[in-house]
Amino acid sequence: MKKPFCVWKDVYLVGSAELTHPSDCSVYLVNCEDLVLIDAGAGLSFEGLVTNMESLGFDSNKLTTVIVTHAHIDHIGSLWQLREKFGAKIIAHELDAEAIESGVGTGAEFYGVPYHPCPVDIKLKGSEDSLRYGPRELKVLHIPGHTPGSIAVYVDMGRRVLFGQDVHGPYFLPSANPAQAKASL
Repeated sequence: MKKPFCVWKDVYLVGSAELTHPSDCSVYLVNCEDLVLIDAGAGLSFEGLVTNMESLGFDSNKLTTVIVTHAHIDHIGSLWQLREKFGAKIIAHELDAEAIESGVGTGAEFYGVPYHPCPVDIKLKGSEDSLRYGPRELKVLHIPGHTPGSIAVYVDMGRRVLFGQDVHGPYFLPSANPAQAKASL
């Protein structure tokens, strides 16, 4: 397995298929004084995510937030553990919140991974939002298509860092809308 690394300034890759578990999406840590994760992997790598944060010198107890880019299992599986162990607030677009909270439509069955439903603490609405953590402002854009509540997140820190998870699709899943994805992109 590879090791976690700094992508740019205060942005780190702490999880992925190569870092933590083959079913994981890319999981990013943004150091904003408090720690913010972008996505949470498929759920079989919770300990690996924590270990990777700590191996980079971060105190995992400072994790305050997980921003969910969309409600598929490879992005939401560890949410409940991050919320339970660290009290992390879960943020997602309202159009994907029901899937996260119920487990219906997460695609867990495609991965053969169990999913533990998790409450969403902050449900984003509309097409754009801003979230401030310490000196950082994370901008959120609603980009429906892959799922109804797909979002992209970006932060400016000398350069713009974009977290555009699954903008490549796939678009054959039941909740996908290729025409909407094209318009979003």
